[in-house]
Amino acid sequence: MSRPLVLACGALAGELRAVLAADSLTEAIEVRYLPANLHNRPEHIVPTLRELLAEHDPESERTVLVGYADCGTGGGLDRLLADEPRVARLPGAHCYEFFAGSELFASLHDAEPGTFYLTDFLAKHFDALVWQGLGLDEHPELRDVYFAHYRRVVLLAQQPDPAVLAAARAAAERLGLPYAYVQVGLDRFADAVSVGLRVRGGV
Repeated sequence: MSRPLVLACGALAGELRAVLAADSLTEAIEVRYLPANLHNRPEHIVPTLRELLAEHDPESERTVLVGYADCGTGGGLDRLLADEPRVARLPGAHCYEFFAGSELFASLHDAEPGTFYLTDFLAKHFDALVWQGLGLDEHPELRDVYFAHYRRVVLLAQQPDPAVLAAARAAAERLGLPYAYVQVGLDRFADAVSVGLRVRGGV
């Protein structure tokens, strides 16, 4: 039987490698990473995955885990996978939810719906993915338009890295918003990956 395959968002590369290494699965799982900037272009996620899944034989015994939540596809990802019996995806609406877990994320959202969330990756690449991604490097005056309804920035920290915490705090300052962080670790993400692989008969 072929090794299970993970088709993952590039923004999850560091965390996924850590999870697979912790379970001694680095060699047992094949991983293909998609461009991290699809985070800003969710309309391209389903077409990109459709092309990759077209290479997958639906009659084979190979397990495939799509390393995305819904991620702004508006249910499009679930519709794509509906006829793929050996393909699962990560749970929830977005990476913030599967990192934090549904219960904690719901609590954070209920406490302040106007929250702009960061992961470690987004904090480290804030300039490229958020500031430049939204064109604020050329039109900084649009910041208060884009973020008019946000009330705070919350870092959902996977690792207690001082550099990441500093980057997240600096991002909040650039957005003119209060900053907070919640240490979520990798346990919930590891559980989501494990369930996604095993529910379809993988490792």
